[in-house]
Amino acid sequence: MSASKGSPLRTVVAVVSAVGLGAGGLLLGFVLTAIALGVVVAGLGVDIPPAAQIVVSLVFVQGVGSAGVAYAYLKLRPVVGPKIRSVLGLQGVPGPFDIDVAVPDLRQAAIVVGGYVLALGAAFAGSIVVTLLQVDTGTNQAAEMGMENPEVLLLLIPASVLIIGPGEELLFRGVVQGRLREVFGPIVGILLPSAVFAGLHWFALTGGSATGNLVALGILIGPALVFGAAYEITDNIVVPSLIHGIYNATLFSLLYVVVAFGDRLPDPQNSTAAVLALL
Repeated sequence: MSASKGSPLRTVVAVVSAVGLGAGGLLLGFVLTAIALGVVVAGLGVDIPPAAQIVVSLVFVQGVGSAGVAYAYLKLRPVVGPKIRSVLGLQGVPGPFDIDVAVPDLRQAAIVVGGYVLALGAAFAGSIVVTLLQVDTGTNQAAEMGMENPEVLLLLIPASVLIIGPGEELLFRGVVQGRLREVFGPIVGILLPSAVFAGLHWFALTGGSATGNLVALGILIGPALVFGAAYEITDNIVVPSLIHGIYNATLFSLLYVVVAFGDRLPDPQNSTAAVLALL
């Protein structure tokens, strides 16, 4: 018996495929990063400086794992999609699926500015919540490496705009949100990918209590919702990519200032804690 367009099976397939693509893309990137670093360190006996480790991670996680998986999905969907639907008994053929890329016009540029302000405001509000709750949150691994090696932060600032933002947005907004929107519409199509995006950052945290890390991930949903809404409004992946990239670059810049010039700040310990809460 064939499944109808609005059948539960169709919904399950959409959720599993979307979440699987998002999680699978990042997992692929992390595995490739671990293999590459392991081969160099264990196989060749070469010590890799922190900056080089970040470059390798950017190439495999945001490059291959995020942007690469998004590109592969766009190319393989017309070929693989009908076969999967046939096996599962789903009627019809997959509709057209694309990710628009364009230079933002004035309206979209205004959305970039507004989205950046909203995302950063959500992060600062979250930092206040963490302080008020006095929970022990984990530290982002990249931020932790940056605190020990400030030169890494100088690399992450431009990489946020050029690689991290575009790569992650192609996967989570372009593919995951786009796939879920086909079944659920815009509201759930924004909410669910934002929750998945935030939840997967659990694996980027080191230390902290379970409660504290859950609070940190909950706070991250705020900026993620901004990214998703910006994509829904503009249908241009460049817009959320810029918001995400500039947002990340700002946080890494703040952390660099605290780490590099902390001895000149009136309360360096609290300043560092406040910035880390944003990350």
